[in-house]
Amino acid sequence: MLSNQKTRELRIRRKNRVRAKVGGTASCPRFSIFRSNAHLYIQLVDDEAGKTILGISDKDLKLKSGRAGINDAKTLGKEIAKKAKEKGIERVVFDRSSYAYHGRVKAIADGAREEGLKF
Repeated sequence: MLSNQKTRELRIRRKNRVRAKVGGTASCPRFSIFRSNAHLYIQLVDDEAGKTILGISDKDLKLKSGRAGINDAKTLGKEIAKKAKEKGIERVVFDRSSYAYHGRVKAIADGAREEGLKF
């Protein structure tokens, strides 16, 4: 079994590997996900300017359950897609960070795609 330090180190390596391939601009921002044990956070980032264009978390939606599950993640994906469309953003670059494309991360992407955001 891996130690916590080794696990953290491997996660950082995966994150850096993904980040090296993925970059966002003002017209096509980076759709960045952060997943904690209890909450989900999504940001649309313009890497050229170093600015966050839009950010949202499950805390903003006032969800009934304490922990953000797959259904909440899908709702969150739909919500950020709506807000992105209001700002005139149609296309994004998906940054899953160090997380596998599975579960809550996949649900966020599916929800955003359902609302018309293109990856």
